[in-house]
This record gives sequence, structure tokens and C-alpha cells, in this order.
Amino acid sequence: MKKHIPNILTSGNLLFGCLSIIAALDGRLTDASIFIGLAAVLDFFDGFVARALNAHSEIGKQLDSLADVVSFGVAPGMIFYMMVGQCFNPTGFCINMYLPFLIPIFSAIRLAKFNIDTRQSDSFIGLPTPANAMLIASFPLIIYYKESEEIIELLQNQYFLKIFPIVSAYLLVAELPLLALKFKNFSWAENKLKYILLILCLASIILFHFEGVAFSIIIYIVISIINNLQKNRA
Repeated sequence: MKKHIPNILTSGNLLFGCLSIIAALDGRLTDASIFIGLAAVLDFFDGFVARALNAHSEIGKQLDSLADVVSFGVAPGMIFYMMVGQCFNPTGFCINMYLPFLIPIFSAIRLAKFNIDTRQSDSFIGLPTPANAMLIASFPLIIYYKESEEIIELLQNQYFLKIFPIVSAYLLVAELPLLALKFKNFSWAENKLKYILLILCLASIILFHFEGVAFSIIIYIVISIINNLQKNRA
């Protein structure tokens, strides 16, 4: 029975991804964002539980990738698609409406590369799809709770809406080594940067709320670069 527990959690991740897509297409973008957050929680725990129970399986690996394509590729793509539609409100063909589809496409490419890239056992190459999805999921929440007029203006700026999907797609497949939050043990010495990352991200979210999610992605990239520099010096 225990071997099925990680797959049950992964299936829950997929379910929340589907619910997010439905909510986004209904115009309930804050609900869609919350469903992505719940999917991310299950995505973290399915791997954690699989390692704890030693319940790894090939079907679990494939199911995890398929769930991630939906929850962290298609769902955030639909959120951004609806954001673009609300801001541009096109009456005819508008290329800007199709740029958000770069997010699910390159998320799928990112996950496919991850499955066959042996370099990504202890680290990531390119921005992980859950991180990218959480960043996008924070946008409707920032707008809804009106935390910062300047940030809201940026999120609704036509140039941002055009450029962000392209930048997002690039970061997903960029040859950029990033820290993986995989703990083989919980010692401070071996996981110092990971703990620092978690503490800074938590502090950012506590201080800046949903804007802190975006800041956390920046922190994540900066700490990963520091980690790479330390490795190169060693």
C-alpha cells in the first residue's frame, strides 16, 4: 500500500492543476492561483514521501512529470492568458493573446529535459516549473489584495504582458544551474545554503506577502549563483 501513497499525492497535484485551469477560464484568477499553491504543496510532499518510504517507481516519475505539465505549465499559462485578455481586450487577431502559451510549451520542454538530463540529480538546470508557476500565481493575488499600486501597474502594463512570457520561457530552459531543495539529511553543514534560502524566502513572504513570492524567486536565483561560484572555486 505504501508504494501507492506518493502516486496518490501526485494525482492530487494533477487534480488541483485541473481545478486551477477551470477557475482561470471562469475568470476566478485568485482561486486559480490558490489551486496552484495547493498543487505545489502536494508536489513537494510526493517526492518527500517517496524518499521517506523508499517508494520510487518509473510510473511515479512519469506521472509526476505529467501532473507538473498541467499544474505548473498549462494552469499558470491559462492564468496569464486571462490576465492578458483582461488588459488588452482584443476584438480580432492579436499575437499578444497567444504569447502566454509559451509558458505551457516551454514548461513541457523543461520537464522533458529534466527526465533525461543526468546532470539534474542534485541540482536543476533552468528555472523549475513549480517556481515559475508560483511566480505567475502570485500576480492575481497581488492585484486582488492591492498590496502595491506600483507593482499592480507593472503587472497590467502592456509591455510587461508581452515580454514576461518570453522571459519566462527562456528561464525554464536556460543553461542556468539552480539549487535543488532536496535534503538527503538535515544537517546544517551540508544544507547551509538551502536553509538560508528557505529562511530568506519565508521572511520575504512574511514581510511583503504575495509580492514576496516574486522576491523569493530572485533570491533563489542569486543564492544559486553564489552556490555555483563556491563550487567553481573549490
